[in-house]
Amino acid sequence: MKHVTEPAYVRWSLIAVAFLFLGLFLILPLIAVFTEAFKQGAGVFLAAIAEPETLSAVKLTLLVAAISVPLNVTFGIAAAWAIAKFSFRGKNVLLTLIDLPFAVSPVIAGLIFVLLFGSQGVAAPWLAALDLKIIFAVPGIVLATTFVTFPFVARELIPVMEAQGKDEEEAAVSLGASGWKTFWRVTLPNVKWGILYGVILCNARAMGEFGAVSVVSGHIRGMTNTLPLHVEILYNEYQFAAAFAVATLLAVLALVTLVLKSLIEWKTERKSKAEEDYYFDASGEKAG
Repeated sequence: MKHVTEPAYVRWSLIAVAFLFLGLFLILPLIAVFTEAFKQGAGVFLAAIAEPETLSAVKLTLLVAAISVPLNVTFGIAAAWAIAKFSFRGKNVLLTLIDLPFAVSPVIAGLIFVLLFGSQGVAAPWLAALDLKIIFAVPGIVLATTFVTFPFVARELIPVMEAQGKDEEEAAVSLGASGWKTFWRVTLPNVKWGILYGVILCNARAMGEFGAVSVVSGHIRGMTNTLPLHVEILYNEYQFAAAFAVATLLAVLALVTLVLKSLIEWKTERKSKAEEDYYFDASGEKAG
């Protein structure tokens, strides 16, 4: 049977358009960032990276990611397990709420947290009584980052768990395994690549988040500035070499994320192909 394909000129035109977009929106910006970062020499680049305020921004960015990503992994696994494995009232509402950060502007999300936890916010008297500060402090940055990133893990796991069905879990329970043991021995191993994929995307977004964090941080240098906010401050102060030098850290993070994402997709495709070949061979032997 002859495969039906588009004419060669159509295929090459689509490929050319795809590469053109990649060049304009990915390759050229990356080249510009690294070129401007090293424009005044490696000494200026290293000095900008070694600045105390830059190191403070790096530490804060890593701290926020180290807190928000595990929280999102915990929520994502629980939400995906509940949605994919159980039937209950309000499932569609839960799915809608998971997608809420995709529909709400990060700036609006940050403003909502200011209205809730700011000095004139709804929870202000309670926070004052407990001597807690959320807005213009690290807790507010963690809260805003967690909000804008919590759909990533759940949205990666839900289709994976739904595609796997409930057969393996039901078989484990029928053989005497407890729910917790079934979760650790059956459910988690089957979705490990989906979890890792979601963690990579969640971590990249957490470290690169700007809008919501900008609203709740207060832009206090050396205290509440993450890397994206620090880049903005340096650029606004016309310290272009330093701004692009710090931006290279985020660019490297983006490149690492793309590489890891591609590796996981390749690994997942190999696993799916191996499973398909196994079932095909088994059915062929059985048929024979």
